[in-house]
Formats: sequence, structure tokens, C-alpha cells
Amino acid sequence: MEKPWKCEDCGKGFRAPCELERHQRSHTGERPFTCSQCEKGFTDISSLRRHKRVHTGERSFTCSQCEKGFTDIGNLRRHERVHTGERPFTCSDCGKGFTQLSSLQGHQRVHTGERPFTCSQCEKGFTDIGNLRIHERIHTGERPFICFQCEKGFADIGSLRRHERVHTGEKPFTCSQCEKGFNDIGNLRRHERVHTGERPFTCSQCEKEFTQIGNLQRHERVHTGERPFTCSQCEKGFNDIGNLRRHERVHTGERPFTCSDCGKGFTRLSSLQRHQSVHTGEKPFICSVCDMGSTQLSNLLKHNVTHTKSRPFKCSDCKRGFKSSQLLMSHQRVHSEERLFSCSHCTKSFRTSPNLMKHERGHTGESLFTSPTGKRFTRSSLAEPQCHSQQ
Repeated sequence: MEKPWKCEDCGKGFRAPCELERHQRSHTGERPFTCSQCEKGFTDISSLRRHKRVHTGERSFTCSQCEKGFTDIGNLRRHERVHTGERPFTCSDCGKGFTQLSSLQGHQRVHTGERPFTCSQCEKGFTDIGNLRIHERIHTGERPFICFQCEKGFADIGSLRRHERVHTGEKPFTCSQCEKGFNDIGNLRRHERVHTGERPFTCSQCEKEFTQIGNLQRHERVHTGERPFTCSQCEKGFNDIGNLRRHERVHTGERPFTCSDCGKGFTRLSSLQRHQSVHTGEKPFICSVCDMGSTQLSNLLKHNVTHTKSRPFKCSDCKRGFKSSQLLMSHQRVHSEERLFSCSHCTKSFRTSPNLMKHERGHTGESLFTSPTGKRFTRSSLAEPQCHSQQ
């Protein structure tokens, strides 16, 4: 079909002048149609109408397979490909398939390195405009998508939908290998790499491999020392926004994830899931060398290093090597003289949490050691000279 109306900026053709006018707003950034609820702007009235359903909760289009509702027919059609497995848009570089053209176009920038959308605050680049808009909310603090159950706010609708499954327990995406369930398709795809062993993202500094690009980017900050996310309460820096959000719960006392067996609360979902293995006794991750079982894959990977001589985490000050990033960060406090862990009983502070806990037992009198006769000692009492009367 002929498309006589051409964009002067990119040469793309359109069938009608109104379509060209809408497209030109992608170049100018103009968004004349604004949501009265959250003030988000849109390039056309139909996009605004679809967006308003986010606030009203209206989901007129329902999937016949899982009864999930959608705000428009296009999203339903794309969702149906989750069930059918159809991925009609394929990357010519790596063969990866996608359910929609825009996802393919964004993915291709991984290969080209192109990040045309830049944050005006921190100059971070993004492969698509949507990710930039979501990122900008880190700086503004805007969280327009609110959970009706716990009133927690989210920067994007996808994060809200995934979070809601924490309350409902819904895990619609199941691994074909071990039948483990997941609350979104991305987590399932990443989990499948546990079985395949695929780790496509490699650190250029220490050659450590990762199953996803986000983990690689966070890991690279171990080498650079970059901590761009800072707590407003204590000014402690973090290498990713998720760690900052979890840390903030130390100050607020919030523990939104509760164990159904014993009622214990946790600041993060992964901590709850690890804790639940205490009740079930399950240790699904087994070391191939010594048969030690672990409740989570990350612990197994850290344990595996003990069987090797590898020390991939190097101190930039003294070049000493360490087997984990946690040991490296703890060691780096020797050079910085940073003492983050303060005693609540006195003014003394410590570089590590274990040293603080040992010290606090001196105040509380809590015993550390038990003798064969059943007598209990603190570290300080063991160091005291013992006086014996002469017989």
C-alpha cells in the first residue's frame, strides 16, 4: 500500500497526514494528551484512553487460556504468544526470537551498542524510550502504580503486576525441567539457564560469567567501586537501586514478606524463600565435588570457589585477591578505615558485622563457647588468667 506522506527526519512513510503528525511527535517529544490522574503525557488520544484503564482497573480483553485481563486487544494478542510459544520476530545476529517487533528492535541495540535515549540527570543511555521514562522516576521518586493490597508504589505497571503475584501466590510460568513456578516469563527464562548452564554475559575484568545483563552491570561496579544509589537517611552507597530499597527497610523497620509457618518477617522475598527451606529441609543445589547441599544457587556458586584456587576479586589498593565480592568489600574497609557497624552500648565501631556481634556479647554476657564439662565462656573470660588455690 502506498505511503505518500514522508517524515522529513527519518524518511518513514505514512498513509495519512494524521499518522505522520502523530509520528513526528516521537522526534519532537511533544505529548499533548495528558492523564488527569498521574499527568503522564501521550502522543495521541487513543494511547491516553488505553492508559486510563490502568487507573480504573478496566481490563476488557481476557485471555481464553489463563483468564488474564488486558486493557487493549494488542496486549492480549502479544500475551497469547506466551501460551503458544510463538516468537515471530527473530534477531539476525543471535537467532533469539521475540513476541513483538519493538522488543526485537530494542534487543538489536544490545549487539550494536546503540543507546539513543539518554537521561538528562545522569546521562545514562537506554535502548528504548520506555526504559528511559521508567529510569527517570528513580531521580524524581515518582511511583504512580500503587498496589491495592499493601499500597506499595512502583515506577512501572509491569513491576506492579509482578508484585501483585506475591500476594496472590500466582506463578503461571513453569519450568519444563523441574516444574518450578515463576511469577513472570523473564524470571523463567533466566532460571532455565540454571539447567542449560548458559551464561552469555561475561565480565571484561575477571571473565566471570552471568546469566543476565543486569547482574553483569551490577558486578562490574565491584571493580569500579561505583555506588550511584545513596540512602537519604545514612548516606550509605549501593551499586543498584534494589539494594538501596531493601536497605531503606533497615531504617523503616518494614518487613513485608512473612513466613506462613512461623510468622517471621523479612525485608525481601528471596530471604523469605531461603528461610522456608528451614521448615522443608530442602537443599536442591548440590556441589559436584563434596555433595554439600545449598538452599540457593548463589550459595553453591560461592561454595564452589572453595574447591579452586581462583581469587577473581582484586583489591585496587594492594592487589590482594579474594574469592567473593563480599570479602573484597570487607577488606577494602582496612584501607578506607570505614567502620559502618556501631555498638549500641558504647561508642566503639567495627568494620564487619561479626566483629560487632562478638563485641556486643561483652556487654550482654552472652556465652560464645561451651567446655566439655558444660561450663560456658565468653571470649573475654577465656583470655582472663585463672587463679587456683593450693591444696
